Formats: sequence, structure tokens, C-alpha cells
Amino acid sequence: MLFLYRKHLFVKTETFNINIKTMAKIVTLGEIMLRLSSPGQKRFVQSEFFDVVYGGGEANVAVSCANYGHDAYFVSKLPKHEIGQCAVNSLAKYGVHTDFIARGGDRVGIYFLETGASMRPSKVIYDRAGSSIAEACPEDFDFDAIMKGADWFHWSGITPAISDKAAELTKLACEAAKRNGVTVSVDLNFRKKLWTSEKAQSIMKPLMQYVDVCIGNEEDAKLCLGFEPEADVEGGKTDAEGYYGIFKGMMETFGFKYVVSTLRESMSATHNGWKALIYDGKEFYQSKRYDIMPIIDRVGGGDSFSGGLIHGLLTYPDNQGKALEFAVAASALKHTIPGDFNLVSKEEVEALAGGDASGRVQR
Repeated sequence: MLFLYRKHLFVKTETFNINIKTMAKIVTLGEIMLRLSSPGQKRFVQSEFFDVVYGGGEANVAVSCANYGHDAYFVSKLPKHEIGQCAVNSLAKYGVHTDFIARGGDRVGIYFLETGASMRPSKVIYDRAGSSIAEACPEDFDFDAIMKGADWFHWSGITPAISDKAAELTKLACEAAKRNGVTVSVDLNFRKKLWTSEKAQSIMKPLMQYVDVCIGNEEDAKLCLGFEPEADVEGGKTDAEGYYGIFKGMMETFGFKYVVSTLRESMSATHNGWKALIYDGKEFYQSKRYDIMPIIDRVGGGDSFSGGLIHGLLTYPDNQGKALEFAVAASALKHTIPGDFNLVSKEEVEALAGGDASGRVQR
């Protein structure tokens, strides 16, 4: 007979009080979509069939957290038909709790992916208008019940961008999280195909009052919140020094406990540099840099970073550097895995974060 014992260690830090748990309840809210990818590096017009997987920002985060041993719950709405069930099953098979996925509506959102190579970038085409979660109503969810006993709630800027109804759901979920003493993180995740910068700022800025941990890159900070670092992103250069003033300004304006940014150097579609910065109001920390080549699939790279950061801050609340190194290593590994989900274990991430990037066969 096997007995499982859940140990809790409580640590108090000066700026961020949180319980260290071997297993935390983590809630994410968003849309899971059907992804149809052209095989290999083929263009859409060359493809006679598409590879099928499921994924989406907050769903990807939930899978990462479940892989690290947490109780991860994904909140969304999906149709009752078989394709909706396929999406539910894709989460359940990796240990994500699907109790809070409402069923109903007419369709699962779809996105088409053409994977780039060398100087040709990847391309995404959305077909998600009128999806079940985009048309969901507050009555579909009891957010106080969902947040009861939760340690962390995560959402991204994609969710309020898909519809005004989804934006209202995001606000209600954030309010419930705060009522229940839950830490809230956001990945700003601006998508120009979903909304304009003006619309994004009108929705996102008021939502920042609920956020403890703000995650985003330089483009997200500019387009969602109006903060612009001195960094040449399109030229492939990301000077961390240019972020310090912006981080301080964001923290002073919105009262975040942590501000975090990923820094991607894009040499080509298949060769990127990858590192990150974190600021807790007192100290800046810059992670080690990973040279990722060849990239197998960068979709979900930011989501895998968010999942890694959530685990890192829950596990090492008094060591933001260690938390960030876990997140960056997790995301670097995601670039080597096809599909949206980061299918790596906590031990694999820790091995890379600890310096083992050899890629040797583990025997």
C-alpha cells in the first residue's frame, strides 16, 4: 500500500509572502484551440494534410504546472461535441484538472500554423471568432468556488482580446482571485491579429490592479501598457540595461511585486538567443543566456516560461534568481519539442538550469 504525504513549508519574505508547497493549486483561464500545422517546413499552399494538436496560452501553462507536480486547473468553455471532448482529453492526459471547463456553445477555435525556416518567419492564421469561450457568460462559472483554496491564478492578454465577453470574464476571475487571497500573474501576450494597441491598453491597464506578477517582452510592455524599453528587437539586439527604468516605472505605476521579461535575440526562424530579467522592487536579476539552434517549435515558448516561473516562485519565493533560471531553462527546452505543450519534467528542467546542456543520452 502506498501512502502519499503532502508536506508544507511556510516561508515569509519581505516583499512576497507565499506558501512553499510540494503541490500547489494553480488555476488558469483561457482558450484551448485546435492547431492545424503544415507538416515539416512546408508552406500552406504545399500542404495536402495538416498535423493536429491542441493548445493555447493558458492551457499550455496548465500542462507545464501539472508536469511539475502541481494541481493545475484549466478554466474555459468548450462544445459538447467530439472535437470539444478531444480538447478536454488533450489536457486530462497530462494531468490537468478539467472540472471547471464549462460545456456548450458551437465551436472550438482553430489556428493554422506554417513553421518558418532560416529567414522565413512562421505564420499563424486564426479561425476562432464565435468560439465557445469567446461567447461564454459569467453564469457559466462560479469563480469564487474555482478560486477557493487556490495558490495561484494565471491569465494572459489573449483571453480578454478574443471578445468583450471574455474580457469581462477575465475581470470577474481576477476579482474572485483577490477576494480569495490568490496570487495573480499575467502574461501580457499582445496579439495584433486580435486587437489594436489602443483597445489593448483600454482593457489591460485597468486589469493590472489585480496583478502581482507581470510577465511580458518588450513589445508586450509597449503595446499593452505603453512602456517602451531601449531595445532593438527586430535588429536582434536586446540590451538588458534598457529595461531597468521601464521595470521601475511599471512597478511604481501598477504596484506589481515582480516584473519579468523574456529577451529573445532572433538571428533567424530556427536560431534564437534566449534569456530573461526579473525585478522585485529591490534587485534586478538577469538569467544565463541559451543559444537555441535548431528550433523545432517555438510556439508555446512564452507559455512554458510562464509555467516555469510560477513553479519557480512557488518553490523558491526567497530566491528570484533561482526561480528565473528554472523558467528560462524550461522555455529553452520547449523550443526542442513539437506542439504547444512543454512536455518536460521538473528534473529535466533542473538538470539544464544546473548546467547540463550536453544533450547526451540519459542512461
